[in-house]
Amino acid sequence: MTGIPSLADLVWARGYTDPAWARRHTTSGRELVPSRSVWRGLDGASALPAAPAGALDDLTFTGPHGQSLTLTELLSRAETDALLVMHRGLLVHEEYLHGYEPHVPHFNASAAKSYLGLVAAVLAHEGHFDRGTQVAKIVLELAGTAFGDAQVDHLLHMGTQMSYAGRPYDKALEAQRYFAVLAPQLRPYGYTGPTTIREHLATARATAEPGAEFRYENGNVEALAEVLRRVTGTTTSALLSEMIWSRIGAEEDAYYLLDAEGSEAACGGFSATARDLARLGEMIRCGGAIGDRQIVPDAVASTIVSGVPDGYPHRVRFPAAPPEAPATLSYHDLWWIPNDPYGSFMASGIHGQRLFISPALDLVIVHYASQVISPSVPQIPLVQAFLKIGTHLCG
Repeated sequence: MTGIPSLADLVWARGYTDPAWARRHTTSGRELVPSRSVWRGLDGASALPAAPAGALDDLTFTGPHGQSLTLTELLSRAETDALLVMHRGLLVHEEYLHGYEPHVPHFNASAAKSYLGLVAAVLAHEGHFDRGTQVAKIVLELAGTAFGDAQVDHLLHMGTQMSYAGRPYDKALEAQRYFAVLAPQLRPYGYTGPTTIREHLATARATAEPGAEFRYENGNVEALAEVLRRVTGTTTSALLSEMIWSRIGAEEDAYYLLDAEGSEAACGGFSATARDLARLGEMIRCGGAIGDRQIVPDAVASTIVSGVPDGYPHRVRFPAAPPEAPATLSYHDLWWIPNDPYGSFMASGIHGQRLFISPALDLVIVHYASQVISPSVPQIPLVQAFLKIGTHLCG
């Protein structure tokens, strides 16, 4: 990679209007704020048997303006850092761009929400908590807040409505305020707001009954993470390591970014290598198992698509979609569901991070990118591209 920015200057890149700045952020998180490892365990890395499918290079894809793009052109426009495609358990495509290296953990952004949702679903399935329990009964200091008044299941489906510190709710501004809580260098001069995630959550007041509407908001995930810490008595990092990361044959430790009191940024502060994320996806695709070893109960892994509870919206709009876009997706346990014919679902992050799993196509795709987020920069239709890859491989 050329022209890489200095970490010391990253504070001046608020908004990440250049992909090089975004890429510096997505690959260097633990150099910017404190972090905690998600241990890979003592076992050796599990194999990712390869069977390259060179024919993918001959495919054409539809771009954001309806133009025809080759795979190389698509990845370039998506500011792709890594693309891994697994089909029927074989690694058929693995590509790294812009100097990103396979052993370096990459920022997953909001894709991390789905991994926490998986952990929560397993713990609920095993009886560690009841989804219908009011959050304040588990996390006492959230009593009287929008999250404390909600049930755990509301958090898992983005079912709360709130305003923070009496402000009118604005999704983009609240996301920036959350980043300021986590990273002191992102705080404006004279900042007097919350300095920890829990302090931030404590300022949330309900503006509607929980469960009435879908609103994609980081606070739901941070409140859920605190619930899981109280229920299990351990950190988010240790919990993910014990339940999943140390059991999938990961090659590298993953890590979470931490706030000032050592709580993980569960809604988006997670980084891992693309190969290890592919292992996670394969485990889920195979009903929660790796070979004859069950990692996640099949009853959890097989109901991500079918488990949207009654009373919740079954069609929602992707956060980056324009207001006039139709609501076509579903959302369950912090996973996005495209409602395609193949039972697909995905974890999704703001800069183009995707873990895409399509059981009927026997497909797992990991996409890491450093996209600029701006109304003037059209987003690449990645899901359509993934489905074309999957149907081609099945053909």
